[in-house]
Amino acid sequence: MLKGLMLGLAAMVLGGDPWVVYPGQGADKAGAGKKIVLVSGDEEYRSEEALPQLGRMLARHHGFQCVVLFAIDPKTGEINPNVNNNIPGLENLADADLMIIATRFRDLPPQQMAHIDAFLKLGKPVIGLRTATHAFNMGKDHPYARYGNGYNGPDKAWADGGFGRMVLGEKWISHHGDHGSQATRGRTAPGADEHPILIGIKDGAVFGPTDVYGVRLPLPGDSRPLLLGEVVAGMKAGDPPLAGKRNEPMMPVAWSKTYQAPGGTAKGRVFNTTMGASQDMENEAFRRLLVNATYWAVGLEGKITPAAEVGIVGKFKPTRFSFNGYTKGVKPADLAGWE
Repeated sequence: MLKGLMLGLAAMVLGGDPWVVYPGQGADKAGAGKKIVLVSGDEEYRSEEALPQLGRMLARHHGFQCVVLFAIDPKTGEINPNVNNNIPGLENLADADLMIIATRFRDLPPQQMAHIDAFLKLGKPVIGLRTATHAFNMGKDHPYARYGNGYNGPDKAWADGGFGRMVLGEKWISHHGDHGSQATRGRTAPGADEHPILIGIKDGAVFGPTDVYGVRLPLPGDSRPLLLGEVVAGMKAGDPPLAGKRNEPMMPVAWSKTYQAPGGTAKGRVFNTTMGASQDMENEAFRRLLVNATYWAVGLEGKITPAAEVGIVGKFKPTRFSFNGYTKGVKPADLAGWE
């Protein structure tokens, strides 16, 4: 047992790559043999903290191999989410079974975007967190300008919102709740009780200090709202709903859908939530939501159980969301291991 654990830890740090690999633990677990690439890179909500924790959970508890990518300062090799044009390791998507993305307004070079484009054209599943609705923002002359938030250029298949709208179901619209002072409580959407992603999650159990995002109703295509975001009159789980019209109607904060990329060969499953800051990961029901969504996205919904392990792996003290609030001087190798 100890020998196997040491080998697993060694696999995480060999090679000096500017990303982290958490090997799947347990050949008998549902996720064994499947690979997930988790793509971080946002300036505010600490995806560089949330996604390593999610990766550890999915690898240790459920057997998935998880590769976590970061915005890297090429001069120092350090994780720096303010560097918006470099996420090394996207070539890992070539044999991935799922992409989990939590980026914000990235302007990645064509050679990096090509890996995302190829992944989507295969119709592979995607999970989007928080700012993934506005994951990219390129100039009009960029070869992948169509991915940009709010894209409305000549490629009509991507018009009206780029990657966010076409793949995930919505682009950046607005803060519906007051940012930093009104939290989010997840209410089960009408008719969603039996969806496998909500197994083991009670109405109102999902909570996070991030505010509700605005979306356009109805969501496009076959989007199916799963949780509605009740705007909370404060930042604590026990605070009451905000009085007045803000919750009439409530905005979807988690939904499922499918997509097919223009020029692609197949449809893929999508789960998107406009929650997802590192602080939201402290909520057990939210962690369960993400674990269930992972199983569903890769076609393992029959393996979802209400007793699935969703415990935090190692020490996890998320930083309060804020611009320029990331921890300085951290390299991917510093995040290797289960602690």
